[in-house]
Amino acid sequence: MRLELICLDADDTLWHNMRHFAEAEDSFIAMLRPFADANIARVSLEACESRNLKHYGYGAKGFTLSMIETALELGGPALPASVIRDIVEAGRRLLAHPVELLSGIEETLHALANRGRLALVTKGDLLHQEAKLAASGLGELFSAVEIVSDKNKGTFERLFRRHDVRPEQAVMAGDSLRSDVLPALDAGAWAAFVPHAIQWTHEQAEEPSNHHRYRRLTSLAELPAWIDDIA
Repeated sequence: MRLELICLDADDTLWHNMRHFAEAEDSFIAMLRPFADANIARVSLEACESRNLKHYGYGAKGFTLSMIETALELGGPALPASVIRDIVEAGRRLLAHPVELLSGIEETLHALANRGRLALVTKGDLLHQEAKLAASGLGELFSAVEIVSDKNKGTFERLFRRHDVRPEQAVMAGDSLRSDVLPALDAGAWAAFVPHAIQWTHEQAEEPSNHHRYRRLTSLAELPAWIDDIA
């Protein structure tokens, strides 16, 4: 069976992302050291992020707002305005960090483009994701770019209808079981999990067991060969 549509995640699948968030979080923990233990600050920030996803969505802007909210919760009236200023600056750095491709990505995308249409399917802030794609130099390789508020079964079903492919003619590859793998499988597509060294807790899920349309890869460079096996 020939796969017509090859869908790829962006952050931590094509380029580095979580390590910049980890750096911002470490800076945030240091800022709050006079007000909260490091573990308490991390747990509080994670809980705040989870609460705020339905309001702010994914991305650097929502993360910055959650850092501000957590700082106000933990610091109370004693929190100086300078901490809020420093958090805002950390958020600006997140939005401005250079786009660094993961190893071998450009060559892999050229190999994939010879096997089907490429679609970028990513969550996050529209402006920021568009800017990262432009900075990556990879934009011309994609026939479609889908920047969505979340990824679920319905997201992929609409995507396949829009691109006039049957689910079994599509594959999704990314670093998140929750957002890339499970909903694509539920929608009837093939799915490849390409784990990244840094995993956000919110994106973790139980790995599929003995699913014939699922494959765990050590790197995206293995995806072309798996597509050939499927075909």
